[in-house]
Amino acid sequence: MSKKLVAYFSASGTTARAAKDLAKAAEADLYEIKPAAPYTKADLNWMDKQSRSSVEMRDKSSRPALADADANIAGYDTIFIGFPIWWYIAPTIINTFLEAYDFSGKKIVLFATSGGSGFGKAVDSLRPSAPKAQIIEGAILNGRPNVSRLKELAEKY
Repeated sequence: MSKKLVAYFSASGTTARAAKDLAKAAEADLYEIKPAAPYTKADLNWMDKQSRSSVEMRDKSSRPALADADANIAGYDTIFIGFPIWWYIAPTIINTFLEAYDFSGKKIVLFATSGGSGFGKAVDSLRPSAPKAQIIEGAILNGRPNVSRLKELAEKY
């Protein structure tokens, strides 16, 4: 049986709830991807073209700093990475996270939360940040996914 990690970035708490439920269902360890400068409500205002999230998402080379880089990626075979969908892709802090570690030979299963869109181009936008990993589109986990759905996702990978 492979050792699993659920790593997640959550700006408002929605993805954190999904990540905790998935970690429990998968019997996986849990790791929060934290930005060095936490996002405020104003930073997340997608209707403001000058908000932090809008500026970061327009700049594909944006790499928000991480609060720490102490995830023990080497100790895991499968890493579930969760995030909210922003502008039809993952927030650029996920690229920062992927580029901070060696994911060679790892299986990365993405899960996301979204106000209404699917994964969009999230997988394609993340592949260059972990080129030696296998990145798989997992599932959108909005609301409180039921335990059987979470176990199914966990067991599939």
